[in-house]
Amino acid sequence: MEKIVDIIDSIAHEKGLPTEQVEDAIKRAFVRTAQSLHGEEKEFEALINPQTKGIELYQKILVVDDDDERAKEDPDRYISIGEAREIDGEIEIGDELRYPVDLESFGRTAAMRLHNEIEYHIQRLIENQLFEKYKRKVGTIVSGTVTRIDSEENTYLDIDEVKGILPKRYRIKGESFKPADVVKAILRRVNVDRVHGFYLELSRTTPKFLEELLKLEVPEIKDGLVTVEKVARIPGERAKVAVTSHSPKIDPVGACVGVKGVRINAVSKELKGENIDCIEYSPIPEIFVARSLSPAIITSVKIDGDKAIVTLPPDQKSKAIGKGGINIRLASMLTGFEIELVEKGEAIESGEVKKEEPKITLADLFKE
Repeated sequence: MEKIVDIIDSIAHEKGLPTEQVEDAIKRAFVRTAQSLHGEEKEFEALINPQTKGIELYQKILVVDDDDERAKEDPDRYISIGEAREIDGEIEIGDELRYPVDLESFGRTAAMRLHNEIEYHIQRLIENQLFEKYKRKVGTIVSGTVTRIDSEENTYLDIDEVKGILPKRYRIKGESFKPADVVKAILRRVNVDRVHGFYLELSRTTPKFLEELLKLEVPEIKDGLVTVEKVARIPGERAKVAVTSHSPKIDPVGACVGVKGVRINAVSKELKGENIDCIEYSPIPEIFVARSLSPAIITSVKIDGDKAIVTLPPDQKSKAIGKGGINIRLASMLTGFEIELVEKGEAIESGEVKKEEPKITLADLFKE
């Protein structure tokens, strides 16, 4: 095989692959071709001759002791020291005899098998490179063009040089796409399987998608001046985002909302009109829980293990719960506490409570 070095350089340049990896792939292709033609049980080695720029293929046979049974049981891989010294008088146990192998003697059959092996190994290299490339992008936003929607309503996209799949379960409720639409989504996972081959699994329902969209729209987040601490979503309906500022000159909520709501509205539009509440994060649990129940005005919060007992005026109860319980659900998701509402009446002068209404928990909201 003449000028194999030039072929390797050409493939590496065309496919954007490291030359060393292409060289190893070509060598493996030659070894696999030799095994398919001469026998899988035999060992081969491919070497590149830097002077001729060609590749040399050898069968390897290990030299063993005269009493070693392997020399009798597997003569294609082992040879006794006595027989080996008839070929090379200076050879020692543990050395290898190498016999040149000529694939060209197999004619067209060898050429076709070698071509297929090279194609296969180069394709694996490309896939491995893409796998590593996109593995580093997991948790970031990618965009692609819709190519088709299957019978199960999974959406297939072209994302640069690879295929992306947006499963129905990771699509915002009520949204639909058609071929040629450009779709943004979070890269959830890089997969390889027998059905789809190499592909990217996407999601538009994860809280991370909302966080990354905010990063695109809010320069202060991108620059590290504002941090998104926590996100809770009910996709397509409502979300709560807790943010904090690293500069006393920056209002984190105002930075995310933007002038006249322009920034938060752009994010909401991408999420099919999802209503997004921004609140300022606090490391103090009581304050964080109280803010998470916005727009309700809270009287007090008591933390008891994993439970937050929230006291509030009667006229704030419906605001704290929200339509269908959505506000208190999101607040619980955001803070990590089970929130229990305690509705109280007017206090007497001494500060003691005159009347206490029944407690309302999340479980009560979903009994129906």
